[in-house]
Amino acid sequence: MKVLLSWLKDYVDIDVTPKELEEKLFSAGLEVEEVAYLGENIEKIYVGQVTSIEKYEGTHLYICHIDCGVQGHDHLILTGADNVFQGAKVPACLVGAKLPNGLEIAPRKMKDMMSYGMLCSGEELCLDKEWYPGADVNGIMILDQDAPVGEDIRTYLGLEDYVFDISITANRPDCQSVLGIAREVAAILGKEVKEPDMSYACDGTVNGDISVTVIDQDICPRYLGHYVYDVQYKESPLWMKRRLIAVGHNAISAMVDITNYVLVEIGQPMHAFDLDTLEGSSIVVRRAAQGEELVTLDGKKRVLDTSNLLICDKEKPVGLAGVMGGQNSEITEHTKEVLFESAKFRKDSVRKTARGLGLHSDAAARYEKGIDEYSVECGMARALNLVQTLGVAKVSSSHFDVSAGASTERRIIKVETARVNYVLGIEVPEEEMVRILRALNFGVECEGGVLTLSVPRYREDIETDQDIAEEVIREYGYDKVVPTFLGEALVTNGGLNAAQRKELAVKTFLCSQGYFEIQTIAMTARTEFDQFLIPEEERQAVEILNPITENLSIMRTFMAPAMVRAIENNIKNGHESLRFFELANVYLPESLPLTQAPREVKTLCLGACGADEDFFSMKETLEALAADRDLKFTYKKGNVPYLHPGRTAQVICDGAVIGTFGQLRYDVVDSLAIAKDKKGDTKIFVAELNYDALSAKFKAEIHYEPEAPYARARRDISLVVDKGVECGEIIEKICHADALVSNVELFDIFESEKLGVGKKSMAFNIELASKEKDVTDEMMEETIGKILELLGEAYGAQMRS
Repeated sequence: MKVLLSWLKDYVDIDVTPKELEEKLFSAGLEVEEVAYLGENIEKIYVGQVTSIEKYEGTHLYICHIDCGVQGHDHLILTGADNVFQGAKVPACLVGAKLPNGLEIAPRKMKDMMSYGMLCSGEELCLDKEWYPGADVNGIMILDQDAPVGEDIRTYLGLEDYVFDISITANRPDCQSVLGIAREVAAILGKEVKEPDMSYACDGTVNGDISVTVIDQDICPRYLGHYVYDVQYKESPLWMKRRLIAVGHNAISAMVDITNYVLVEIGQPMHAFDLDTLEGSSIVVRRAAQGEELVTLDGKKRVLDTSNLLICDKEKPVGLAGVMGGQNSEITEHTKEVLFESAKFRKDSVRKTARGLGLHSDAAARYEKGIDEYSVECGMARALNLVQTLGVAKVSSSHFDVSAGASTERRIIKVETARVNYVLGIEVPEEEMVRILRALNFGVECEGGVLTLSVPRYREDIETDQDIAEEVIREYGYDKVVPTFLGEALVTNGGLNAAQRKELAVKTFLCSQGYFEIQTIAMTARTEFDQFLIPEEERQAVEILNPITENLSIMRTFMAPAMVRAIENNIKNGHESLRFFELANVYLPESLPLTQAPREVKTLCLGACGADEDFFSMKETLEALAADRDLKFTYKKGNVPYLHPGRTAQVICDGAVIGTFGQLRYDVVDSLAIAKDKKGDTKIFVAELNYDALSAKFKAEIHYEPEAPYARARRDISLVVDKGVECGEIIEKICHADALVSNVELFDIFESEKLGVGKKSMAFNIELASKEKDVTDEMMEETIGKILELLGEAYGAQMRS
């Protein structure tokens, strides 16, 4: 919420500095995110008058003598602008002046003459024609002839002001306006708040053709309409334009600007409908039909459903209630009759509509926090007052008020002062509570320790004694809260649950292997499917209805793209040896369109690249992880679209496939931004494991046994088998051949014509161990014999001579 200091001063006498006001607002629970000075970096620039001007012969320059209010002293300034004339009032920068673009003015030699200053354009002061007429000219900004010579340009142009950007929490919708902040400032400073002028006079004209009907009063409990006519399409006065621009609004036309002005000043979103565009001169507030369409003021077509509330005429929708008006009813230079709208819409309805359609507006931002019915009335009255004051239109007597039983009376609540002190944990004097609440515009009576309060109509958030306690303490001072209650407080024991401890153990182990944890966003783009060569039938993903950007339009179904992007970004920043891991969810829809929440599968993704990384270093990490968790992984050749077909493996645990790993395909690497820089020699390795399936196999307790004190034995064997036989299959057969087999490792593999067509050789190192005795040569020969017999029967394996 942006608030202009001078605007606040219209309604409360502020006698503290902007810095002091910022601190006081913060102490009262209103966080000031920024205080911006409009005249920032504008110094020593004055209203000057050209007393004489002559052409600098042989150049494009003009020699100007400028009076800046110092009697008997003119400043010699050279300029190339040809729109300057004798007697003109101009912004004159003297030596030492500063401009918003960072430029500092110093004496400057131009041709053979010294210039002691500069004349400014509107662009150099960061102004446009909406802030000051003529600021957009291509040349020096010419000021009005009544501009006082010698006045600081910041004062003359209204830049001697401050914009407070205040964060408004959801429980304080009453502070979403200049008036709301002014009420708080008045209470903080102990001053009286002055209400905006809301008086207006109706001329007796009645338009009997207009009708207003609210069908869904549960969503729209209050709707006010008022007819004005003889509309003049003209610009707003300069003071209104400047205020709107300073707080982030555009100046459009007087009628539209009035609605925006009321939005900021009163906090009431309003809309002005061109009556000529309303079929049957009717307003109907109803739910949208499924699939109904509306083109909003931003020019976009919106497809609606029954959760959206519409403002319609007799035939069609003309606005999206609480969010944005329709393009078909906007104010134009041809508008002659207007129906003003000031309404209250249920905040959850507006919030769902705005977010569901990805359509955010200042009106929606206020409705989402809540609009009270008092603001509905004040907003309409203030708008009609401005219409009449500015001479924009004539105010008729045709007024419409559709209510679901609104009360104009203040609510009465009773609160015990002892209860307030109990909630706060300190003793606030009773008379201090009364003073604070009266300053906040509560009606207060106190008798026998009970506060009888009449709550301001704009404070719909006040319901319980806790709310009153909050009002008291933020004015009394949070610094007065002392921790007297800590002696009786109990400390809650924290800690990790079993699942969290397992995750931490896995993460800690991976860190010990040189991996760094990363965290990536769970949303991605459909283009990732193309880049990672995912088949069409596997592209089932949850669509996001209101994506932040097109690159974040679906929920991820696999982790590799995010991992590869992280590696790519680090390589581009000069880090070429990388080991990353991420433990996060992927989102797999059971069916599309969604009929239930997608299945969330926790996935462990590893990524690595660098000169020391290859397929086997990744496999080594997985082997070590399995050993750390007292598990055994086996591997089979895998097929993943984005991984190299000859360097991809499935990871198997207890007979179930729990993931895959391998090298990223060369053509996928070539599609990355790093491909040009790295000349195609970058190798990236990725693993994805179903962590939910993996962690289910973790043992509750891991038991470690000491090494047996008996001698072990090793033997190398070389086998010739068909090329289609996988290494993992043979290792598994060897391990199950005899209880003495404790470890098997492949150390050599090659193909040769001498081996025969379609044959290959694999060499294994086999370790035998016993927990009961030394392994003898006889035991070794017997076991190797079993192994060779078993492999011969299964694969036709033969010993290579």
